Amino acid sequence: MREVRVVEIRVSTGDSPPLVVLAELEGAERLLPIWMSHGGASAIFSATEEPDEDRPNIHDVAWRLAEATIEPLEAVRIIRYEDGQYFAELVLGELTLAARASDAIALALRVGCPIECAESVLDEAGVSPEDALVPPAEPAEDEVERFREFLDSVTPEDFTGDEGKP
Repeated sequence: MREVRVVEIRVSTGDSPPLVVLAELEGAERLLPIWMSHGGASAIFSATEEPDEDRPNIHDVAWRLAEATIEPLEAVRIIRYEDGQYFAELVLGELTLAARASDAIALALRVGCPIECAESVLDEAGVSPEDALVPPAEPAEDEVERFREFLDSVTPEDFTGDEGKP
């Protein structure tokens, strides 16, 4: 297991789903992008704010129940990546409980416990910081030249579908 931390939470107003980015703290320092539902992202956002003691959210209730009845949350682990889905578990002493990655991350942020990620998940879904920041490739020069030639020869009639018929 490698320890990771949340470095970015991105919510778009467009069609793209929210994104949480975890960064490996040691080793290759890979980034792990996790796309999730708006509800999952909202839970992570709310975990970064002060809890409302009078109206706790479900993650605060779960945390309080675990501490009162089982054991304190020691760590959360991202254990598997399969078909675009991340699988996590909560570590409470000797007990581990399955959880969605977004819920596990929200709980870890609220409690302040470590977030760990399986090496196999980082190998499969992680990206290097350099790859994440690479600008789009420039089009090949010959492709640009062919496009310029097309623009020089195209006429409005080319788009009518009449194929030169009056």
